[in-house]
Amino acid sequence: MTTTRKKDIENIDDIKYLVDTFYDKVRVDSLLGPVFLARIHDWQPHLEIMYRFWNAALFGVRGYVGNPFARHAALPLEAEHFEQWINLFYATIDDRFEGLIADEAKRRAMIMAHTFYGRIHAGKEKALHDLPAIRKAP
Repeated sequence: MTTTRKKDIENIDDIKYLVDTFYDKVRVDSLLGPVFLARIHDWQPHLEIMYRFWNAALFGVRGYVGNPFARHAALPLEAEHFEQWINLFYATIDDRFEGLIADEAKRRAMIMAHTFYGRIHAGKEKALHDLPAIRKAP
């Protein structure tokens, strides 16, 4: 049995792989697929935005301009959507990557999930019960 050694997320090519693979999973997911497919008809512009977002978030590369929450505020998203989003995102990272930047990508995704959920459901008695606690950066 051959095992492929995992590496850390190191550059834009790794980000593109992560984003492309993640959204391939999202599109066929029974819970998330319908939400995304109802709103995104031309995937390439969305993927390009996500490349720039994660490149800025993980490596400080300028190029992303936008308000990620604004695009999600009106979507019919419940706790299970965020939980599945995190599960798929973590699995995508864990399949290929490990290291400080991979961990940072997971940490930032978790913060986004909690923040977006909290803002969408502000004042409502709901919780992201299955999401792990957010860890502080080392």
